[in-house]
Amino acid sequence: MTLFLVIAAALFLGGALLFNRLVRLRNQVEAAWADIDVQLNRRHDLVPQLVNAVRAYAGHERATLEAVTELRAQAVATDSPRKLGLVESALEQALARIFALRESYPELRANENFAQLQRDLVEVEDHLQYARRFYNGAVRDLNTAVQRVPDVVVARAFGVRQAEFFQAETEARSSARLEIDP
Repeated sequence: MTLFLVIAAALFLGGALLFNRLVRLRNQVEAAWADIDVQLNRRHDLVPQLVNAVRAYAGHERATLEAVTELRAQAVATDSPRKLGLVESALEQALARIFALRESYPELRANENFAQLQRDLVEVEDHLQYARRFYNGAVRDLNTAVQRVPDVVVARAFGVRQAEFFQAETEARSSARLEIDP
């Protein structure tokens, strides 16, 4: 009987430790997602200002400006990390097209408001890349724990699920790098 109680206590303690570890990992993923959300909101707040600045100097670039506005609206309405990664990649490409317009419009290139918005967006991009790496690392750790024995038993028992990675398309990421004039 004593052996049974010792084994039961050991199983309970082990299960509690595994559960607490899964909770910590899940909370880390949620906190990391909150960091990404902050950076995306900062980017989304800058986009209308950028569109207005470009519209003042290059109003006939309507298709580019509308694409950016539409992609921003899609990004704000999307909450799945996987889908949001695709929309954000397209938004990065569209923003890169807007910054390419500065070559065709010298007045735009000389506009201090446009230059400041560009610097702000580059800063947001840098913070966003860091937040993505941190989030995806947290997701990797959680997903590994949820798939590993004996964690998988505890995870299933308490409904702890794998999380989605937040990935921008590699091709879009490399072609959409926002840069400041030297």
